[in-house]
Amino acid sequence: MASVSIPILKRILFSPSKPKPLRLSSLSSASSVYQPPPTDPIISDAVLILTHHRSKSRWSTLLSLYPSGFTPSQFSEIAISVRNNPHLALRFFLFTRRRALCTHSLLSYSTLIHILSRARLKSRAQSLMSLAFRAARSPDADSACYETESQRVLKVFESLVKTYNRCGSAPFVFDLLIMSCLESKKIVGSVEIMRKLMSRGISPQISTCNALIWEVSRSRGAFAGYEIYREVFGLDAESERDVKWVVRVRPNVHTFNALMVCFYKEGEMEKVKEIWSEMEESSCKPDVYSFSILMEVLCEERNMKEAEKLWEEVQVRGLKHDVVVYNTMIGGFCRNLEMERAEEFFREMALNRIESTSVTYEHLIKGYCKVGDVDEAMLVYKDMRRKDFRPEASTMDALVKGLCDEFKVLEALKMLKVAMADYRFCPTRKSYELLIKGLCEEGKMDEALKLQAEMMGRGFEPNLVIYSAFIDGYVKQGNEEMAASLKEEMLEALKAQKDSACE
Repeated sequence: MASVSIPILKRILFSPSKPKPLRLSSLSSASSVYQPPPTDPIISDAVLILTHHRSKSRWSTLLSLYPSGFTPSQFSEIAISVRNNPHLALRFFLFTRRRALCTHSLLSYSTLIHILSRARLKSRAQSLMSLAFRAARSPDADSACYETESQRVLKVFESLVKTYNRCGSAPFVFDLLIMSCLESKKIVGSVEIMRKLMSRGISPQISTCNALIWEVSRSRGAFAGYEIYREVFGLDAESERDVKWVVRVRPNVHTFNALMVCFYKEGEMEKVKEIWSEMEESSCKPDVYSFSILMEVLCEERNMKEAEKLWEEVQVRGLKHDVVVYNTMIGGFCRNLEMERAEEFFREMALNRIESTSVTYEHLIKGYCKVGDVDEAMLVYKDMRRKDFRPEASTMDALVKGLCDEFKVLEALKMLKVAMADYRFCPTRKSYELLIKGLCEEGKMDEALKLQAEMMGRGFEPNLVIYSAFIDGYVKQGNEEMAASLKEEMLEALKAQKDSACE
């Protein structure tokens, strides 16, 4: 995405919604209220030590009294007894792991996950979920080989269901489980959990739904993400009777933004427009990012009149133009070779005190290079470097080409050397080819040879373009012998490359 190159995902802020009451009794037959084991003196004594001893003595006391440690069931009951002090429960867990005092199982992991989730200690809870995924593997090596990733995820899910009521947990724990699956790329498992929850009338938060749609779109494509979107929000049912669950959440602007961005990245411009229409039909108000995505589509289609109409509509709706929208319009005008209009928007940015980004300057540099005004492009480049922005390789390629086309090869070479020294810029093969060709055309063969040696040092082998440049250069100098030698070398190299490709 050209002018929306600032990562859009980071701008799609998944706002959480208030958690709904969880009807755990409907999840599975295994979700009956957990019955505590008979009173165990080890449990009561350990709780007493944890809650009444000072921090320095409690751990040494526990270690001396219980050198054999605790069973997962005992750990679970102890943790539940101190659940109102989640940090203490966590320290107890870390103590048992460090001293190898408990062989933790899904039961003990699930208990602590509930306690940490209940206290909104998200990162801690998700770290434990990663351990729980590993603990869910079958102890039988043969069975573990045939066990799928989603089966292990569902084991963790069922364990959390069984311990839910006993731990006095909250539905947020299942949102965390889905998010943890997504972060560890367990996409199938996260979809399965979502379906299990929603098929029984339990809706995850909208932020979780959005994250799932986004990750499915990224890993399996925009159309797969769109299918999940329609499933999550029950959009394919003809009537409420056909819906297997009660949909408690509705898509928000971040849902539609995620879908539009993913379809845009896959070049499905018409689908972006369809999503926009769906958003409007659902009475969901687009935000300024929504407009920037649709503007980008129109700019790609060189439909700048319609893009400008959208620009005006942003103001009509009481939204403020931000740097992404400005970059979108500037990039569109630059691609359309309307540099005066691009400069107008650039100046307006400054007047509105909106800080330009590296993307802003790159659009302008490439635009001026396309219209053949390399002097103006260099002025923009120098301004860009004064602001300590680092141009992308494609922008440097455009500048090198523009300078070489103006027979300013040495200036282009100097610019590249400065960039390499200042911020370790790595030139592309294209830039090397342009410079070597330009030097050879000007008869500067020694400089061209030095640059070609540097090029090889960076892993770029000479190709037809490089050989042709040197051959033409030596012919112009009248050095027919060197030109003939290079022709022979070129043919051998090309033949070797062809043979290697066939193998």
